[in-house]
Amino acid sequence: MLTRSNRTRLTRRNFVGLPAVELIPSPEAASSFAQVPSSPATGTISQPTGSLDVWVTDKKRRLAAASSVTWGAVADHPSSSSIVIRPERKGQDLLGFGAAFTDAACYLFHQLPSDARDRLFRTLFAPSEMNLNVCRICMGSSDCSTAVFSYDDGGVDPDLKRFSIARDHEIVLPILREARALNPDLFLFASPWSPPGWMKSNGSMLGGCMRHTYMPSYADYFLKFLGAYEAAGVPVQAVTVQNEVDADQDGTMPACAWPQDYEADFVTMHLGPLFQRAGISTKIWIIDHNYNLWGRAIAELETPDVRKYTNAIAWHGYAGEPEWIHRVQDVFPDAEMHWTEGGPNYLAPDYLTNWTKWGETFCRILRSCCRSITAWSLASDEHGRPYVGSGASGVGGAMLIHSKTQEISYSGMFWALGHFSRFVRTGAKRIDSQSANNDLQHCAFQNSDGAYVVVISNPGSVQSCQIRLADRAAEVLLAEDSLTTLVCQNRDRG
Repeated sequence: MLTRSNRTRLTRRNFVGLPAVELIPSPEAASSFAQVPSSPATGTISQPTGSLDVWVTDKKRRLAAASSVTWGAVADHPSSSSIVIRPERKGQDLLGFGAAFTDAACYLFHQLPSDARDRLFRTLFAPSEMNLNVCRICMGSSDCSTAVFSYDDGGVDPDLKRFSIARDHEIVLPILREARALNPDLFLFASPWSPPGWMKSNGSMLGGCMRHTYMPSYADYFLKFLGAYEAAGVPVQAVTVQNEVDADQDGTMPACAWPQDYEADFVTMHLGPLFQRAGISTKIWIIDHNYNLWGRAIAELETPDVRKYTNAIAWHGYAGEPEWIHRVQDVFPDAEMHWTEGGPNYLAPDYLTNWTKWGETFCRILRSCCRSITAWSLASDEHGRPYVGSGASGVGGAMLIHSKTQEISYSGMFWALGHFSRFVRTGAKRIDSQSANNDLQHCAFQNSDGAYVVVISNPGSVQSCQIRLADRAAEVLLAEDSLTTLVCQNRDRG
């Protein structure tokens, strides 16, 4: 079992500063297409026709349409600036992209005039716009919250007679209903930052460890939550056992440590069997923490009966490298991988302009078998608040909503997310893309309608890049410090 001593501690603020690793050729990255289950290629690769549609974010543009690029004949040998797309090599299916509806984000959205919120939500969630469709909700209070609370506060209550989601009816549930009205296919997964304090060793929601004694009550707590949310018109498609199982945050915020055997016991002895008896289709995801817990992920999945109830790992990006996910996928090729948290440093000077860093980060995550990307809080104010953690100035969201003027500022992460979410549809498959140019990070997909999507992050100066598909090529000019998304509407699917 992994220990928590002497491990590197990273925060949301310095996550995107992680050094990049060379993706190609990389033994772990190269293995993904062999290890992730996929349908075998059938038929021949259809020749791309027409043009490549282009969208760019750079110093002057934000996810803006640019001049389309036409296909032409390809040279005999690819140049070092080529990106070769290989649709016959298929990776994981994609679920989607989004961010977290924290209590803080919902509070800020609620403060907006209804017409302004409607315009914002159409931009965020409408399938024809950003199409954010995989979002996280918090079971009780997270650190990005207006208060510390659970759904059963007070003294010991094993029968959960006090259980109530009344607080969520005020703001959170109405906000979720508005978002889902715009995107009926919105996939929601819920994570607790802490059980009620009376279930824990320290009697508090701040820090501490789960007590085995109250696991039956806690499984009922999950069941009651799901039932109450469905009754409120907001069914939830997945839950994680605990946000960041390997951290108690030094008792400064809602958090709870779960030893490896505790999480496995909870899934196999309590939550999984209860869901099965109750006919609950909501999925269970485990770990919900950093890449450096890859060893724990393997150990839990190989624990007897765990895979009877769960086959999915949730990952955070604050410690380790996304390529380490391959170590788990190689052992369990059919396990699902989801990226469930990472966020920008709103105090960093490049908070509004670091789209290429986030584009690279998202490419690495997707090339490491993840089926979804859900960033941290959708919104915070200009001070990184509301926030209940102590000893910190707050946490930045994907956007900042000014507490006085209600002006909205969008982070570089927001624009990077849109380069994927707007074009890569649920059910798309990641396909292989290769290049000898290590200055560019890239990822390619094929939507279920046959359209190809390629996202390229260019952190350097302006350069030309040749996109090669079958025996056709297209020359694309990549702007300085830019993210570029290319879409080929491949109507003839071959």
